Amino acid sequence: MKLLTKANRRELPALYATDKTGFEPKAVVKFFDPCGSWSWYAAEFDGDDTFYGLVDGHSVEYGYFTLSELESFRGPLGIGIERDRHFTPTPLHWLRDCAKARRVGG
Repeated sequence: MKLLTKANRRELPALYATDKTGFEPKAVVKFFDPCGSWSWYAAEFDGDDTFYGLVDGHSVEYGYFTLSELESFRGPLGIGIERDRHFTPTPLHWLRDCAKARRVGG
């Protein structure tokens, strides 16, 4: 599976583009480990390799992650990261709050 399509690239704002808008950015693309519990939500992209967004893994945090890392990952079964084709753009704060609520049991 191609992790980032041309359409995804067009939809993602440039890195830092939403800093001065006064609004928290929306995640445009979701990546996930189909054999694990990690998810990466991309809200901004530098056009080359670096995303800004939310990472839901050992903890839930905002930060930067790279396309090259996602593409090179292979889990214990040899399966790589996938893109959620049915993901709807969602505000990062909502995704963060939902992930934290799951961790404490609702």
